[in-house]
Parts: sequence; C-alpha cells; structure tokens
Amino acid sequence: MQRKALWASAVGVVVLAIAASQAQQIKEDYLDVLTVQVKPEKRAEFDALIKQMVAANRKNQGDTWLSMETAYGPGNRVTFISTRPSYAEIEKATAIFNGAMEKTYGKAAADKMDQEFSQYIVSSRSEIRRRRWDLSSNAPSDPAAYAKLLGETRWLRTTVVHLKPGQIDSFEGLAKDVKAARDKSSPPQTVFVSQAVAGQEGTVFYVTTLQNSLAGFDGLPSMQQILGDEGYQKFLKTNAEAISGTETVINRFLPEISNAPEQIVAVAPDYWRPKAAEAINAKAHTGKAPVVPASTTTKIEEKPKQ
Repeated sequence: MQRKALWASAVGVVVLAIAASQAQQIKEDYLDVLTVQVKPEKRAEFDALIKQMVAANRKNQGDTWLSMETAYGPGNRVTFISTRPSYAEIEKATAIFNGAMEKTYGKAAADKMDQEFSQYIVSSRSEIRRRRWDLSSNAPSDPAAYAKLLGETRWLRTTVVHLKPGQIDSFEGLAKDVKAARDKSSPPQTVFVSQAVAGQEGTVFYVTTLQNSLAGFDGLPSMQQILGDEGYQKFLKTNAEAISGTETVINRFLPEISNAPEQIVAVAPDYWRPKAAEAINAKAHTGKAPVVPASTTTKIEEKPKQ
C-alpha cells in the first residue's frame, strides 16, 4: 500500500523520551500515523489484505509498523504507526514499502491491492506527530528499554487534546507541571506526549499510557493525587481556559497485522509473530504470490473526515 507519509507506534499514540539527549539516543522524532475506519462487513477481507502486506514487507526487508484497534471508542477503527527520525525518512519508507510490495506480487497486483484497501474503508486520516520529549514522563532513555516497553505492551489509553486558538503556551506550562509531578511519583508512571504537526485541524496533543493488561490501568493515580489539591485546582482552571475538547480511547495492539521491528519482536516473539501471520509469510517465501481479491490496494486518497 503506497502511503503519503503514513504508517508512522504505538499508540497515539507513542512518544519515547524525556529529554533532547534521549531523543538523540533513540533517534526517532516523529510518529507517522494512518487511522482508518473499516467497513464492518469488510473487516475480514481488510485483515487478510494487511496480512499479505505484512508478508511482502517481511520477505523483502520492507517497512515496519505497529497496528492497533480501538477497543473502547469507535468500532472498527484501525491505526498503523511507524517511528521516523525525519520527514526525509518518511518519504524513503514509502518507497521501501512500495518496493517490497512490487517485488513480491508485481506492480499490477500491488496496485490492485491498493485499490482494494480503499474499498474496504469508510474514511482515513494520515498524520505526522512530533514527539514531545519535554512533556513526556519517565520514558525509556535508550533503544533497548524502548523496545522492551513496546514489546510488552498490549493496551494503550490515549487522550486526544484539542486546544483553543492561542492557548498552546498555557497548555504546555500545565503539561510541564504535570510532568514534574509524575517524575517525582512512586512508583514511576510512564506517559508519552506527541503533538500533531500535519494532518490535523488546529492544535492537537496526544497523551498516552501503555500497559500489558487492562488491569494495569486500575492502579494508576488520579490527576488530583499526582498534583495535590492546589495543583489540581490550577489544572482544572487551565483546562477550562485552554482546551476546547478531549477524547479518551483505549486501543489494543494487533500483532497479526503488524510488521514490528525485530527489536520489539525479540521481546515477545510468540505474541508479535502469531502462527497465522507466519503461515502467510511462509507462503510468500515460496515465490508464488498469494491469491489476491478481484480488486486489491496506489496511494490511499484522503476520505471524508471521520
């Protein structure tokens, strides 16, 4: 599937460092994100098509991405996320993806698969999100710790924050206060923040917490507990003045339609390389292209807003 700066993490979703030095170590500054609303009656065909794309990219050293589905929020919403160090790398990743698809299936079949992808969805939104190292709390400081965190993650809770015009300074000041309080909390609470820099309307931030089970969200402290009574009152006041609206969703990773980087797979190979996906990958290695539906997936054109 060709992409216009697409398939950027996790989840909404996922920012991975707390300082500029950490950004240099991890060398990933952007999340390249594609979110699609799948037609309910086409979900099985959609998943099968993505598995074919996974097989092609694994076989021919193509692009990598993590896929997740909104479990609590709009149904049949699927998000694909890749991490990129620069805009230039986004463009390179698109070419790498297309090359892997054409090498595996041939250009004509790859183009048909692009068309099929578009027919399986109701709408799509592609975004570039910049990691906000300065607003994230207790994040991993090196690639190995980052890979371990993602490899063990199964669920992501993300709050999408829409700011009122002219309120970015107020929000960032509040976010830094929250970060400082979280950094001092015990046990440490890891929270990732990113900011949309393309593909969204207005100023939008994403605040994400990762857990290896839904039960993990039960023990998280409330904002009032983190900030204390006085800090919480300031938090409420700034929220009312600076924020126009929020949406909180819970997503879960979909390993069967992800092509996770090897460092992440190594953390939990049985999870990230489920047998069904491996079977498809084995077929691809025979040199025979899998059967492709009559119409199958060019570049995804932007569809009506969800």
